[in-house]
Order: sequence, then structure tokens, then C-alpha cells
Amino acid sequence: MKTFAEFWPYYVRAHSQLLTRVMHGVGSILALVCIALGITVNAWYFLAAPVIGYAFAWTSHFFIEHNKPATFGHPFWSLAADYVMLWKSLTGTMGREIAKHVTA
Repeated sequence: MKTFAEFWPYYVRAHSQLLTRVMHGVGSILALVCIALGITVNAWYFLAAPVIGYAFAWTSHFFIEHNKPATFGHPFWSLAADYVMLWKSLTGTMGREIAKHVTA
């Protein structure tokens, strides 16, 4: 895959289960909270951000999707896709992405 547009359908298929997307969303939001706390309270929170974010995401891949996290092959696109997925989930448009990219 050479572009994010090529990566996105692969990413969506790897996140086909609703609980996986919820777990990713929780991890992504908690990571943002840690970053905010790192800025406002104590820099040690910066270290917690990736640990918490990836703990939720990887747990969902290993125990719900039973697949390998996209982070292992495409770390930067995967991180970007996490927040695109979060935004689409919060705005109610992720269902269209699932319908478009996940075959029945």
C-alpha cells in the first residue's frame, strides 16, 4: 500500500466488529486525555498515552477480531486511521465505511 486511501479499506476490514471499534475509541480518547494531562499537570502522562491507547486497541485485535494490529505493519497510517475511525464513529458515518469495505 502506497497511500492512505489504499490503506483505509484494509484498516476498516480489520476493525469490522463494533466492540473493536468501541475499544479503539476508548483507547484513543484516553490517549488524548493523557496528552492533555501531560501538558497541564505532569509530563509523565505523555508516557501513559501510547500505553493506554495501544492496550485497548491490541486487546480488541487479539481477543475480538483475532487478527494482527495494523500498527505492526503501518504504524503512522494506523494511528491516523484510529482517529479517522473515531471521528466517523462519533459523527455516525463509520457504518457506511463498514458497509462499503467489509464483505458479508
